[in-house]
Amino acid sequence: MSEAVTRGRRKVRRGVVSSNKMQKTVVVTLTDSFQHPLYGKTVKKSSKLKAHDELSCDIGDTVEVMETRPISKDKRWRVTRIIEKVK
Repeated sequence: MSEAVTRGRRKVRRGVVSSNKMQKTVVVTLTDSFQHPLYGKTVKKSSKLKAHDELSCDIGDTVEVMETRPISKDKRWRVTRIIEKVK
């Protein structure tokens, strides 16, 4: 079996840019809603990650990020495309 087959695919996530104050770096907020296993209430859970940005995103843009090699201490993701620009 070849190495490319066993390594698996890179993770792709969709989120909203919450900060673009750094150079070539954006903070992306990922939100996930799920039903509580016991009580049945819909719960929202959010997490933030730093992504490498060559596309110059603005705050509020919906972007797609892909897992990549470590770029810096905190950056493990890169912006692959801007899905929706902020109005």
